[in-house]
Amino acid sequence: MIWEIVALVAGVISIAVAAYLYKWTMSQQNGNPKMEAFSIAIQEGAAAYLKRLYQALGGLAVVIAIILVATIGLNTALAFLVGALCSGVAGYFGMYVSTRANARVAWAARSGLQKAFPVGFYAGGVMGLSVVGLALIGMTTLFVIFDDPNVVLGFSFGASSVALLAKAGGGIYTKTADIGADLVGKVEFGLAEDDPRNPAVIADNVGDNVGDVAGMGADIFDSYVASVVAVMILGFELFGSSQYVIYPLLLCAGGILASLIGMLFVRTGGSNDPGRALNTGTIATTIILAVVALGVVFALGLENPMGVFLPTVAGLVAGIIIGFTSDYFTDIDQKSVQNTAKAAMTGPAILILEGFSYGLLSIVPSILGIAAATVAAWYLAEQFGIPGTYGVSIAAVGMLSISGMIVSADAYGPIVDNAKGCAETGEESEETIRVCDRLDAAGNTAKAITKGFAIGAAALTVLALFAAYIETVDIVSLDLTQPGVIVGLFLGAMMPPLFSALTILSVGRNAFVMVGEIRRQFNDIPGVLEGKVKPDSARCVDIATRGALKELVLPGLLALVTPILVGLLLGVHALGGFLAGSIVTGIIFALLMANSGGLWDNAKKFIEDGAHGGPGSEAHKAAVVGDTVGDPFKDTAGPSLNTLITVMSLTATVFGAIIARYAIFAL
Repeated sequence: MIWEIVALVAGVISIAVAAYLYKWTMSQQNGNPKMEAFSIAIQEGAAAYLKRLYQALGGLAVVIAIILVATIGLNTALAFLVGALCSGVAGYFGMYVSTRANARVAWAARSGLQKAFPVGFYAGGVMGLSVVGLALIGMTTLFVIFDDPNVVLGFSFGASSVALLAKAGGGIYTKTADIGADLVGKVEFGLAEDDPRNPAVIADNVGDNVGDVAGMGADIFDSYVASVVAVMILGFELFGSSQYVIYPLLLCAGGILASLIGMLFVRTGGSNDPGRALNTGTIATTIILAVVALGVVFALGLENPMGVFLPTVAGLVAGIIIGFTSDYFTDIDQKSVQNTAKAAMTGPAILILEGFSYGLLSIVPSILGIAAATVAAWYLAEQFGIPGTYGVSIAAVGMLSISGMIVSADAYGPIVDNAKGCAETGEESEETIRVCDRLDAAGNTAKAITKGFAIGAAALTVLALFAAYIETVDIVSLDLTQPGVIVGLFLGAMMPPLFSALTILSVGRNAFVMVGEIRRQFNDIPGVLEGKVKPDSARCVDIATRGALKELVLPGLLALVTPILVGLLLGVHALGGFLAGSIVTGIIFALLMANSGGLWDNAKKFIEDGAHGGPGSEAHKAAVVGDTVGDPFKDTAGPSLNTLITVMSLTATVFGAIIARYAIFAL
């Protein structure tokens, strides 16, 4: 029990530090009434959306829990509900502080970047530490109570189900508002990014929080838990030893310690470069965790400690490679972004082709990193007498153990994005707005790095879950000459593009309504465009909310139902092929869309900084079109694919025994 207590204490410390950072953030001043009013409007919009989303998710969770009671058992159903609750609570905590920190960051920006940056980052830290703390407490508590990793699998299934719908719904919401605000406000009327005359500005800023804070937090929570549970199951099945089952929980505890220390390295110093500060914190956290992991494997007394430690390091290295690949292709100071911005001088067509091509190129180093990590983890484990499947699975946990730092940096992004809107609404000085712009540019890159990290982590996580599924249904091998496996492979490969199409079409339908509403207000309500009359922002918030909740139903059902149907109709081998196909295309599509979208966004910002004619130029209008195409790529479909493939793998594993028993055809 001593090791379980260590894990629980680490989780409690994480929550306690999150509470301290929340208190510190709320103690920061905001002396601008206009900024406060803008911030309150964002708070109200975000709270209204999450309330309706969580009501819907609560009903769905109860239905799924009833199904689990009838098919699997009461314990798994209870774990499912706890997982869903913890995921939702973590997202709500992060959203709550992010919507209150924005104006405080903007006010601190009056005193310069070095004053404003810590406010944004430590506010993001509330989200990061809440995610890992609640996840570790939840998993460890359930393991202590039931002493069965398969029950903890229900916790992961609950977290993933909430994460998929939260991420997809938040993505649809935020891009509905963002596209409408940009196409009408910027292109048609020449308004600035967060001009308070634009009716969709509040909805756009709300979307940043429900998509990139609550949604992304749920996404990382999902992968974090799923990777740990997969290793726990494999440790139990392969070794029957509690040491190999408890190791991933202790590694996560070490990750919390490393993240807390790593946060101390996040300082801008004399460089005034927030991006460099965030990267320094991530690298420091990685190095510290490697040292801690070495101590853990020896403290546990594992028979083959290096066979567990070295795959852990392989996962850590892969996470850094994938994250910084995203940085290379999306950072505003990189040639890829600047070349794409230059292409905007010819119009939107070549700009879109340029960004899409760089997005395709960005797949290569990330896939090579994932492949190298997989091979290294497998053979390093085998070399020291540990099964390769366990080595690959522990590499996923190694990558995700630093999630406390990664999610903190990600949540920083929408906070400083909102801060710029607060500064513009509050009519702050040009210098203050420039400080917020610099913070925002680093935030865009941080979000892109997090998306790349999340995709890489999801790749290794689903490989771990795939191994857990194979163990659960007792498959020896998948034969590609068998028709069932081939059919399953194609069906699985079809799912990520189908899911992407559904979510992007959802954004398009909702954005069409939003564009019409913004035009109506500008044309039919006298004084809105002149700033004499306040726009009806509540109407735009309602359009985004209702549209997002309506549109996420079909994609969510597909993810939950399709694996069960494939398994029951075609058998466990076909379902294995289905999972393999979804992993490959899911990772490729996710990388392409996340990096292309981030690149188009920063190409637009590069022009807004004054390049190629600056704001209002023809190049700027073309860049806005490119950014509009990239919006649902990077914030709706792309990051949702991580959760899609995780949910489908978890569904297959949870219901694997039933599928094996009742499959109609064993192809």
